[in-house]
Amino acid sequence: MADRLNITEIVIASNNPGKVREINELLATSTICVVPQSDFGVPEADETGLSFIENAILKARNAAEHTGRAAIADDSGIVVDALNGEPGILSARYAGGGASDEDNLWKLVNEVKSLPEDQRTAHFVCVMAYIRHASDPVPLIAEGVWDGIAMTEPREKMVLVMIRCFMSLRINVPLQNLSRRSKIKSAIVGRHYVNWFKICRCSEIDFLS
Repeated sequence: MADRLNITEIVIASNNPGKVREINELLATSTICVVPQSDFGVPEADETGLSFIENAILKARNAAEHTGRAAIADDSGIVVDALNGEPGILSARYAGGGASDEDNLWKLVNEVKSLPEDQRTAHFVCVMAYIRHASDPVPLIAEGVWDGIAMTEPREKMVLVMIRCFMSLRINVPLQNLSRRSKIKSAIVGRHYVNWFKICRCSEIDFLS
């Protein structure tokens, strides 16, 4: 663990304690840690972008504007090829305004059921944006993509609801069946973070080794 007196804090545009913990675990040997925007009373950003990258930048810039600090944000979701990329950036509101996570999940499942089995290819996309300051014109962007297939039988409950209907092609198992360590070492929850760390030269360590 790095000397806590020399730690540089970066605001993360998230109020999810699990996400904060996972990122800080990856950063444990560096001189950087992330703190949630809720520590500063930052309001949620309006996700009006048309891509994962745009929304990640919007959220990071919002956090930087309200805190005066460097900030990071991520945006992620499932992209189904045969559905023209849906639910994509709408993964968290796929069934419309006010819909629950379960509503979003079952709308996707029903859409996927209507597809031939060989047309259910899907991807879980994660994008991270790093903003040095609120008016930063060149945010640093990192992306991770995990290829798989959309499932028609959701699995057990987990934090990221949409993941319940996604199976990785790389290891041929439903995502929620992976160990937490395996997830961190895979694209869906770790690769884009690691790419960002390398871009920022936060550490020379390959966090996935």
